[in-house]
Amino acid sequence: MTATAAAAPAGPARRRLRDEILNLPNLITIGRVLMIPAVLLLLYFESPLNSFFAAVVFGLASATDALDGYLARKTGQTSTFGKFLDPLADKLIVMASLVMMLPMGRVPAWMVIVLLARELTVTALRSIATTEGLVIAASREGKYKTALQLIGIVALILHHEYPLWLFGLGEIRVSFHVVGLWLLVLSLVFSVFSAGDYLARFLAAAARGTRRSGPPA
Repeated sequence: MTATAAAAPAGPARRRLRDEILNLPNLITIGRVLMIPAVLLLLYFESPLNSFFAAVVFGLASATDALDGYLARKTGQTSTFGKFLDPLADKLIVMASLVMMLPMGRVPAWMVIVLLARELTVTALRSIATTEGLVIAASREGKYKTALQLIGIVALILHHEYPLWLFGLGEIRVSFHVVGLWLLVLSLVFSVFSAGDYLARFLAAAARGTRRSGPPA
């Protein structure tokens, strides 16, 4: 009888989790995760055409990041599952693409190490902040980092020289590999700065003991 009573709440909990997984914003996030193998497969069978399609898929996956967040807020379908999966999906597609491009010589190992170390550090701090209810607002530098990083990775995936038509200049050939590397370098500057800023604000919030009921922004 005791075991049955203890197990009774599991039914509603399972249904709630199922409803969270199957709501539209979270299905879009899951779709973003499922795009990762497509990007990696296209990169594995390397060619200018496959690189172009890989960049398109990566770009679509990155664009859905804003879409699922907007829909979750608009429809009131924010959920614990979504708050966990959404940032995880972003990190998975970024890191998987960078690691895949390492043996291809498209990105230096030290860049990937710095980016990975930064993401692991900030993720760990955010987990602690969430647990403790500390108030730590998102910084503009972090948003700049994300934008530069995603555009840079798209350029690195394209990699090859492609002809572009510019008004008044005619056709010019652009090395997207060079463009991507410079954008990634710029994103690294914002990555390191925003990580240091987040750590400083985390320590300040911990010292003040400032709390709120929800997770940090």
